[in-house]
Amino acid sequence: MEDILARGRRKENIGVVVSNKMNKTVTVEVTRKMRHPRYQKVIERSKKYYAHDETDALAIGQKVRIVETRPLSKLKRWRVVEAL
Repeated sequence: MEDILARGRRKENIGVVVSNKMNKTVTVEVTRKMRHPRYQKVIERSKKYYAHDETDALAIGQKVRIVETRPLSKLKRWRVVEAL
């Protein structure tokens, strides 16, 4: 993990694996809480990311940490660092 941080600050997210049907790729859903601009109610927003999983061992429902990386395919720009 130290070599990742040595290359400068990269964006990190923590999310849940929602799909693992692809080879060496998982779909991770990242949920964040924000305040509504007008009504000030706390609401949840979620976004899905394609992340590279070299071991291909993650299961649906696992919590993972993903980090931004160079483009690996058309849609894949994140890499799984660790399962939490």
